Amino acid sequence: MIATATIRIQSAEEIAAQAGGQAPWVMWPERGSVFAERAMRMRQLAAGHAMGDFLSFLSSLAQAQQAALDAFADVPLPDGGQVDRAAADGVPLLPAADWPRAPAWRDAARAMARALHARAPVAARDAMAAMASADDDWLERQADCLLTGVMRGLQLSTSAVVAGALQAYWTHLVLATRQRHRAQGEAFGRIDDPLSCPCCGSAPVVGVTRYTGGATGQRYLVCGLCSSSWHLPRGRCAHCGSDKHVAYQSLALAGGDALGDAEARAAKAAVQAETCDDCGHYLKLLHSDRDPLVEPSADDLASLTLDLLVADSGKQRHGVNLMLLFGAPDSGSG
Repeated sequence: MIATATIRIQSAEEIAAQAGGQAPWVMWPERGSVFAERAMRMRQLAAGHAMGDFLSFLSSLAQAQQAALDAFADVPLPDGGQVDRAAADGVPLLPAADWPRAPAWRDAARAMARALHARAPVAARDAMAAMASADDDWLERQADCLLTGVMRGLQLSTSAVVAGALQAYWTHLVLATRQRHRAQGEAFGRIDDPLSCPCCGSAPVVGVTRYTGGATGQRYLVCGLCSSSWHLPRGRCAHCGSDKHVAYQSLALAGGDALGDAEARAAKAAVQAETCDDCGHYLKLLHSDRDPLVEPSADDLASLTLDLLVADSGKQRHGVNLMLLFGAPDSGSG
C-alpha cells in the first residue's frame, strides 16, 4: 500500500544553523569510489528483488564504469576564458547537450560493452557484441538521444551501457576540470537555474538528505549524468521550485497494521516521493540517516514500485535515471 505522511520540514535557516552554517553548496563525487559504491549497493538490493537479474547486471555495469573512470586519459577541458564566461552568464560550464564530446568516451563505451557481453541478458548479447565494434557515428547518435531527450533512434538494448559511458565521462570531466583550475579557485559557480545541475545542466535523478561534511539534514539533488550534488532546501519542489503544496509519500507494507501504524512507518521510510500539487511532478528523496547505504541510482531503481503507485495518483516523474528510461522525458525537466 502507499501511505501519505505529514512531516514537519525544517526551514533552510534552521538546518543551516544546526550545521553551523558550514554546509557546502555542492558535494562532489569521489573519483575512486563513486561507481564502486553503486555496484556494491546494486548487488545488495538485487538479492530477492523482483528486478534482481537487472540490478545484478547494473552492478556489473557500475563496476565497468568505475574501471572506465579510473582509466580515462586526458581529454579537452574548459580553459580560463570558458570558466569566466560561464560564470558571467550563469550557465553550466559543461552543458550535457552542447559540450564537444572527446573520442575517449566512445572508447570507454566499446570497452564496457566488451566487458559486459558475457554478463548481459541473453537477448541483449548480440547487441552488446555489435556495440563493442560500433562506429563513431552510431555511438554519437545514441549519445545525442540520451543527452537531448529526443529518443527517436535510441537502441534500448544498449542504452544503459551508452549512458554508463557518458556518466563516467562527465564525472571525469567535472573532476578533472576542478583539478585543473584549483589554483585559480572553484571552476563551477552558481547558475541561474537552481533546479538544474550547476556543472552540466542535467536534471537530478533523486534528492538525498546528507548528514556528513557539515550538511546536517540538508537535501542535495544528485545529477543523473555527472554525479555531482547541489543543495536545494527541503520542502521545495525540484521541478517548479514551489514550496506551497509539497507532500511526501512512501510505501508501507500491508500487514494488518492499523492505518496510524502504516503512516508512522511511512514517515520514517528511507525512500520517499516528494510530490508537488502545483506542477503535478514528484522526485524521490532518499534519507541517508535512515539507511546510510542508500545510493541514488540503485535505490531509485529498486523502489520502482513507488514510482508506479505515485504515477497512479496522477503525478509525473521528474527525476531522470539513465539506467532505466521511464517513458518519454518531460521537456520541461532538462
